[in-house]
Amino acid sequence: MAAKLRGLRTRLLAPRVGTTLGITLGVLASLAPSLLPRTPSAQAILTGLLAAVGLGIAGVVRFVVRRCGVDVDAVFGRWRLPVFAVGLVAVCGSAGYAEYWQLRLRDAMGVAGIGVVYWLQCLLGAALILTVLTGIARGIRWAVRRLGRGRSLAVAAVLAVAVQFAALPAVIEWRRSTYAAANAALDPGVVQPLSPARSGSPVSTISWPSLGQQGRRFVAGTPARAVRVYVGLESAADLDTRVSLAIRELERSGGLNRANLVVTVPTGSGWIDAEAAAGLDDRFDGDVALVGLQYSAAPSWATFLFGRAAAEQSAKALFTAIEQRLSTLPHPPKLYVYGQSLGAVGGTSIFADDADQDRRTCAVLWAGPPAGRVHHGGATVLANSSDPVVHWSPSLLWRAPDLTGTRADAPVPQWLPVMSFLQTSADLLSALDAPTGHGHRYGPDQGTRLGGC
Repeated sequence: MAAKLRGLRTRLLAPRVGTTLGITLGVLASLAPSLLPRTPSAQAILTGLLAAVGLGIAGVVRFVVRRCGVDVDAVFGRWRLPVFAVGLVAVCGSAGYAEYWQLRLRDAMGVAGIGVVYWLQCLLGAALILTVLTGIARGIRWAVRRLGRGRSLAVAAVLAVAVQFAALPAVIEWRRSTYAAANAALDPGVVQPLSPARSGSPVSTISWPSLGQQGRRFVAGTPARAVRVYVGLESAADLDTRVSLAIRELERSGGLNRANLVVTVPTGSGWIDAEAAAGLDDRFDGDVALVGLQYSAAPSWATFLFGRAAAEQSAKALFTAIEQRLSTLPHPPKLYVYGQSLGAVGGTSIFADDADQDRRTCAVLWAGPPAGRVHHGGATVLANSSDPVVHWSPSLLWRAPDLTGTRADAPVPQWLPVMSFLQTSADLLSALDAPTGHGHRYGPDQGTRLGGC
């Protein structure tokens, strides 16, 4: 009787060994050092998800072992409390180091520190997420037992077909319409420029509404010395017509009479960094024309995954047309290329090799380029060591990133197989939330550090 009571007390005080190990490993992975400061909600989501994954893996292993005829509880039951105690100590120690690391990052980036409240929010959020996901998993298991294996497989097949042919297309169409609506929305805080040197002005051949949300912000930006030409998705029906319109707009605005011309390749949504535009204006003391061509209304991550070809085709078409037009001028402006993030990917497609790049341009600058996605050659590359976009690649699962040439702006965590990939993937979600000069935020030096010829 005493042995039974001790066993019951052990089961009440500590979960199964597999459960403890699965959750502990998931929590430890979520607390590994990150590239950027993390909000309590972001940390809670990551911890809850990875703990749920660890718990799921433990459940699968337990099922397989039992199918092999091993009584898991009989073999490992006595280890419940020791394993639970070791797991608790490991989690507490990992949380202590995570706080130390977060404070180092925040100090380097000028961000407020964290304390007890931060960890309480993380704990409660992660526990809630883990509870919800566990409840969903148990609900699915209950349904499978009620229906039986055959019926469950049939239901799963029907659901898979429904998702593939109905739900997924509906979601894609909904997101596309959402992006289009955001692109078309007029922000009352962005005022239409009056200068004839700006696209969208009253004398421009391109209408103000057709520029799109990011195009309107670009042409309305300050300082006001540079010519700013922009062609939106709605400015013309197809790529060739938009390119022709950009050439005519350069001619009309006086852009071809400036001493310098910069092809600025936007990111996925059509965004051109205002800091870069200001830096380019400063670099050339206002004697410059900036020209951009929108190729998508979707965010950069969506365009990177599903529409990268559009970025490359757009950059090639615009650069080639400008290059041909400049060849007809007796005193053409010096030609430059600038691109950030996905814009760097699109811009690098212009050049077949490094020698070609040097021959066709005066200088090139890439800011925050995705890992391994651009030709460096003679280009100036700005890459923060804390930028997850610069780090992220599937190869991060099994090898450390190549950070040659990156700017050390904050402590960089030691590379760990798998865990560094998970942490960097999570950091991508907050890459633009960092202060300027950190993460995926770059400053006016995007323009001022552009080379010359």
